[in-house]
Amino acid sequence: MAESEFQQGNDDGKTRENFKKSIEELLEKMENLTVWATQIVYDCTAIRTNPALTTTMQHLEDAFLRCKEHMEKKRQEVLMESRGEGQKKE
Repeated sequence: MAESEFQQGNDDGKTRENFKKSIEELLEKMENLTVWATQIVYDCTAIRTNPALTTTMQHLEDAFLRCKEHMEKKRQEVLMESRGEGQKKE
């Protein structure tokens, strides 16, 4: 009898720990969703307040993509040059 009560106590302890862990995970997910929703509301408010912001953001994104493409080309050139120098040394 005492053994079954002890085992039940252990099961209750494990159940509580599992429950606590599950609640903490759910709370973290809710916090992440709240931050995400807040960012969306902020973005929508900013766009409604300043309609030119959409155009400005698109221009900024285009400039970023051009810069990224240029940097990738330069990286490829540097790689090719370094490989060429390595072959010349051999």
